[in-house]
Order: sequence, then structure tokens, then C-alpha cells
Amino acid sequence: MWLYPGKAAWHFVNLSAKQSSQIRKLFGAEAAAWGSLPVTVRIGETEWKTSIFPDSKSTSYLFAIKAEVRKKEHIRAGDTITAIVQIR
Repeated sequence: MWLYPGKAAWHFVNLSAKQSSQIRKLFGAEAAAWGSLPVTVRIGETEWKTSIFPDSKSTSYLFAIKAEVRKKEHIRAGDTITAIVQIR
């Protein structure tokens, strides 16, 4: 997980290049604004609905992790996490 360098302090996670390639092939035609796809994410015991977006600086998709989830799961920028991401 990494912290976006700006005032808002958004925390993001990038999916792997391999996962992103598979998602692009299977669901790319369904993408909405800015290439986003609706997903359900689970980290630990916490699950929520959000979207993944293509990262313009890499070949991967990324998603934001809101403060509520970070607090519940005791994670912070720099941590390596495991997330289950399901396209909706």
C-alpha cells in the first residue's frame, strides 16, 4: 500500500501486472469513466464496494483503501497486504 503524495492522503494498492492484464482482457470492454470497473474488495475481515482504475504510470489497476478499512485492519502505507478483489 502506498500513499499518494498530496494533501488528501489517499492510500492505494496496485494489482499485479498479470492480474491487471487478465482483468483488461476479460472486462476491459465493460469499463466505465476513466477505465474504472466496479469491484468488491476484502482485506482481512473487512469487505467493501469500490472501483479499480488503470494506473497511468504503470500497466496495472489500482484501488483506494479508505481510512475506516486501514484502521480496522491495522494497515498503513508501506505495508504489503493481501486483498481479494472481485469484479462486480
